[in-house]
Amino acid sequence: MSDRVPLSLEIFDLVSRRVDATSLPEEDKILIKAVMRDYLTIGQTFMEKHRAVTHLLKMIFGPFTEKMAKALPPLQRPKAGKKKPRGHGRKGASAYTGGRTVSVPNALKAGDTCPGCEKGKVYPTLAGLTVRITGNAPLDATSFECEKLRCNLCGEIFSPDLPKDAGDKKYDETAGAMIALMKYGTGVPFNRLEQLQEGFGIPLPASTQWDIIEKTADRIYPAYDELMRQAAQGRLIHNDDTTMKILAPANDERKGTFTTGMLSVTDEQKIALFFTGHKHAGENLADLLGKRHVGLDPPIQMCDGLLRNQPKDFATLLANCMVHARRNFFDESVNFPDECEHVIEVLAGVYKNEAATKEKKMTGRQRLAYHQSESGPLMDELHQWIDTQFDEKKVEPNSGLGRAFSYMLKRWDPLTLFLRVEGAPIDNNEVERALKMAILHRKNALFFKTMHGAYIGDLFMSLIHTCRLSKINPFDYLVVLQKHSAEVFKNPQKWLPWNYIEAAALLP
Repeated sequence: MSDRVPLSLEIFDLVSRRVDATSLPEEDKILIKAVMRDYLTIGQTFMEKHRAVTHLLKMIFGPFTEKMAKALPPLQRPKAGKKKPRGHGRKGASAYTGGRTVSVPNALKAGDTCPGCEKGKVYPTLAGLTVRITGNAPLDATSFECEKLRCNLCGEIFSPDLPKDAGDKKYDETAGAMIALMKYGTGVPFNRLEQLQEGFGIPLPASTQWDIIEKTADRIYPAYDELMRQAAQGRLIHNDDTTMKILAPANDERKGTFTTGMLSVTDEQKIALFFTGHKHAGENLADLLGKRHVGLDPPIQMCDGLLRNQPKDFATLLANCMVHARRNFFDESVNFPDECEHVIEVLAGVYKNEAATKEKKMTGRQRLAYHQSESGPLMDELHQWIDTQFDEKKVEPNSGLGRAFSYMLKRWDPLTLFLRVEGAPIDNNEVERALKMAILHRKNALFFKTMHGAYIGDLFMSLIHTCRLSKINPFDYLVVLQKHSAEVFKNPQKWLPWNYIEAAALLP
């Protein structure tokens, strides 16, 4: 099909008029126009089939890059100067904050004569850091071999007390935290961790791991409930769905099961939440907003254009994702390169302006004013240009390009909310990144067995990802929650990722 002559609706009308103006017999005119019409239909069908196959390949093998250079390969763009490498993954010694620190004294003392020049005296300066990394099993084990003595007369056996650091449990709080991080934070299924531990000579059966995880969740779940309560008060809430299989679902009426990801932005924090079950994103958002304080203004809601993402019984300031709108043009860039190039170029200008607001660390009010002055004209021009394509019949409404245009026009107000409301985002990328945790679990573990297991997964994913957003060590957080479970049940609002350290420091 590479030698195929492109035929648009505009060209078809033009050629049809020229055919009608000729002296050909009427039956020949009808035949020529019928052949052209069939050719136009076949061409549109071919383009639709190419788009459908491309979409199928993305579903099977995962999405490929949507960078402009890939979307529009024929364009000859000026090459930007090479950026300086960012270190190729190397980390400085100061980055290893979670490791053990050992102080190494110097053989010299402050005030000693310098052994180099033998004239000056040495004094303290900044300590030097050298890192040594060792490997071991995710969960380690210590066997305490206790010497026993037996009376030769009465037969009584005497055993020493275990050291204080031995604890009183076979699996302590660090075991529960590590298994939760391996399973729900990095996507390592129970059976893989079992095989890994077996290789180290420290058995940890999958069933035992589940028992530990379940008991850990029983001790810390009020923190998850408190995260939901505080997330409900956010001024901005992102939400989206991904499919998730549950072997024993609870609802016989609705067969589909999903994981909803939400990211709530309050004045000071970002909170990630996950909900797995039969409900869609909009229904889960409605449940969350039911915990919102009466009298608060409606939050900004960022999602894609699906109606199931919107709550039915609660008002929100709806913003739609620009990336989803752009993706339609990326998919059609092979069939309509010129038109898609124009749209993608305009949206690139909008994202360039967004990058400038972040680089200059603008406030919400400054960002809104900047977008209104710089991005507003770009979006107005794009709207007029799309209207012109339809008015002058340069695009077939039922074609892939026509549907991409219609998608934008139908959702124009929510797509451009960032031009009218302070703090409104441009896209839904933040919750898309959060949902990668659930997708990673789905790729590795494939499913949840029960709804209860799905709830446990949601709990740990929410706590772990919120810790990462707050730049808090999730392992330390989960350990502290378990050690102070009683206090967590009494005042869960004091045991959240951003304030638990202060709460623990106040305890005797």
